[in-house]
Amino acid sequence: MQDKKQEIKIPKHVAIIMDGNRRWARERNLPIYEGHLRGYKKLRLIPEIFFSYGVEIVTVYAFSTENWNRAREEVNYLMKLIKRAFKEDAKHFNEKGIKILLSGRIDELPGDLPDVCEKIIDLTKNNSNGILNICLNYGGRAEIVDAIKKMMKKNVKLEQIHDGLIKKYLYQSELCDPDIIVRTSGENRLSGFLLWESAYSELLFLKKYWPDFEKIDVEFVLNEYASRNRRFGGNSG
Repeated sequence: MQDKKQEIKIPKHVAIIMDGNRRWARERNLPIYEGHLRGYKKLRLIPEIFFSYGVEIVTVYAFSTENWNRAREEVNYLMKLIKRAFKEDAKHFNEKGIKILLSGRIDELPGDLPDVCEKIIDLTKNNSNGILNICLNYGGRAEIVDAIKKMMKKNVKLEQIHDGLIKKYLYQSELCDPDIIVRTSGENRLSGFLLWESAYSELLFLKKYWPDFEKIDVEFVLNEYASRNRRFGGNSG
């Protein structure tokens, strides 16, 4: 794909379910924490590669509302990793001109993590080299429930409700829906990821674990997207 940015159809918005960190570690007889750490390092790297090819938005599934059911030690480690990463890498993302958005029930995160989240959002808010939207304490059903609650608080009337209005109350209403959603690790489901926004997204399921994701996989995703014919419910031929 080198030097072919203008020759193929580039998606504006790529969404990724970053799955397989724990299995990657277990298969190497490593602690699962090593898998999560390696996974985060890929999160620091891979979006920039997508942006270099012309993708404008990358959304990633970092921590779901169901992930709280994991072992307490693992959850605590993940929260500490996220906090450390946001503090240490805020400067990196800012220098790269990447705008960070966070989607989910951020105010329910433990300790001062909500404040740390707000700081990285504020620091990078004027950047324009790409948007990295991190879904944290996120669930697709929770997002729709939260949107309904916001509408009720605003006293939205029944006759006012339509698709566009509901989108307005989602976590990131200004973002276009993902053109393609990629899940690593071989699982073939969305697991509650972007339930509203994924209505017409292309889906791509890869067997490779997220910690093994490389530039060649970015190129595969982009080429696969370019080969598909999106009809949005129109004539199927």
